[in-house]
Amino acid sequence: MSAEQLITDHIDIWTSAVQAKSSSGRGSGKKRELYGIKKLRELILELAVRGKLVPQDPSDEPASVLLERIAAEKARLVKEKKIKKPKALPAIEDEEKPFELPQGWEWVRLGVIGNIFNGNSVSARVKEQKYSGGVGLPFIATKDVGYGFQELDYKNGIHIPVGEPKFKIARKNAVLVCAEGGSAGKKCGIATEDICFGNKLFANELYGGVSPKFILSNYLAPYFYAQFSESMTGIIGGISALKFNELLVPIPPLQEQNRIVTKVDKLMALCDQLEQQTEASIDAHQVLVETLLATLANSQDSTELMANWARISEHFDTLFTTEQSIDLLKQTILQLAVMGKLVPQDPNDEPAAKLLERISEEKAQLVKEKKIKKQKALPPIAEDEKPFELPSGWEWARVFDVSLLSEYGSSQKTVAELPDGVPVLKMGDIQAGKVILGEHQVVSAQIEDLPNLYLKFGDVLYNRTNSAELVGKTGIFEGEDDVYTFASYLIRIRCSFNNVMPDYLNLCMNTPLFRKTQIDPHIKQQCGQANVNGTLMKSMLVSVPPVREQARLMAKTKELLSFCDQLKQCLRDSQQTQLQLTDAVVDQVL
Repeated sequence: MSAEQLITDHIDIWTSAVQAKSSSGRGSGKKRELYGIKKLRELILELAVRGKLVPQDPSDEPASVLLERIAAEKARLVKEKKIKKPKALPAIEDEEKPFELPQGWEWVRLGVIGNIFNGNSVSARVKEQKYSGGVGLPFIATKDVGYGFQELDYKNGIHIPVGEPKFKIARKNAVLVCAEGGSAGKKCGIATEDICFGNKLFANELYGGVSPKFILSNYLAPYFYAQFSESMTGIIGGISALKFNELLVPIPPLQEQNRIVTKVDKLMALCDQLEQQTEASIDAHQVLVETLLATLANSQDSTELMANWARISEHFDTLFTTEQSIDLLKQTILQLAVMGKLVPQDPNDEPAAKLLERISEEKAQLVKEKKIKKQKALPPIAEDEKPFELPSGWEWARVFDVSLLSEYGSSQKTVAELPDGVPVLKMGDIQAGKVILGEHQVVSAQIEDLPNLYLKFGDVLYNRTNSAELVGKTGIFEGEDDVYTFASYLIRIRCSFNNVMPDYLNLCMNTPLFRKTQIDPHIKQQCGQANVNGTLMKSMLVSVPPVREQARLMAKTKELLSFCDQLKQCLRDSQQTQLQLTDAVVDQVL
């Protein structure tokens, strides 16, 4: 099967296998990775360096003759004192060879075909003060090297004056690879001009006309990274120059190297096109889902909502085929719930204004009993503050008005263990609208403010500080009363259970529109962190339905969210099957 057939005959596999993107790799900013196309690229490179991408030509001069010329060239350079005499490399044993080579090819160690050396360490301050904006050779750091066939980034403004004695120079066509850190063995590229470069990079200046792009193809092939990673040592991960010199690469005849490079260029261009088309298709699909789900949020009532939903449900199998689209559906469900569009209203329900009166009376009684302090009333809600129109019987209210109390947690320093230790909940324990109980650090049960800071079942915890995307996240505590406390960067909100369900308040504070209208506009940067404090939180608006409708809404919401979770699990199972099928195709070809 030709490489073109390999792509076209399995186009559905290459384009449909998608997974969540890893933290390392190409920085496109997207959360997904086109796994199928990634594996196709790897397969093309693996076929190339195994001699299976283009046919061999028996009239080509064998690689053994090329290696003889390289040895003669190195001896001449040593004699002319242009390079140091290299250390002898160990002979290659048969069991070391990763795979069998075609006739006319040879296995060699990297140090045989080139001069390998690392660059120079230069602090950011020195580069900025001494070498920024100057004239000379561009300085390439690890960040300026890509993850494939991209050109090096020469636009960092750092240039090293020619003749600086400290700096090593890598000549044009030297092949670079990152030798240390998380990008070791992954970032690599070819110098298109003479450069100076960082000490975390190795340069390989090749002899005998060996194709830099063919060697780069080896660096990018899975077989080579397997060798590279096995040779890495240290906590942060790195490979020594000695070990790098000893890695194996297959060398074909020069003529075949050039044919392989031409073919790889052509096929990588096809992969680029396939990737662009797939990305465009996924993005268009996402826009379509967003547009159709917006019609649900814009429905005037539950009757219109059902009509709009019926139209969407006709195409359910083609719309909700990604995790992003299912997450959007979940967010839409939450938004519909707090807008009063998820279940029909019952005119016999007691209006929400009554429950707000009862909460006010309950707070007044708690103040009278000295269980809470009297708090200053907040200003009435202006019309222009209200994010949307509410159904009859609903009310807009501030978080202050729907809760009995809200207060910061303990600022006491936590420790791993104490005989009378009280576990302290922190920001990381709030996940997906829930408070996760597990292993926690503790404070002493004897600290003065603790009796008032024990959590009770149904308390809502609000995170007031951290990065902008984490500020404002909330979760419900569902543990045992008077066992846990909470950290000072969390705020505990306690509801009047008979009037506002904690589940409903938590739902309100996790909707997209709540974040957009109540949290994001109030974020302030303090000491390098985003912050929305307790005073601002109390002023935030939530929509309040009658108590009975709260119960109906929560039941319906939980039912629909459970369905979304099932749908997402089915999708993940399907994606896993696609990934396995992709791997199986690659394994079969190799």
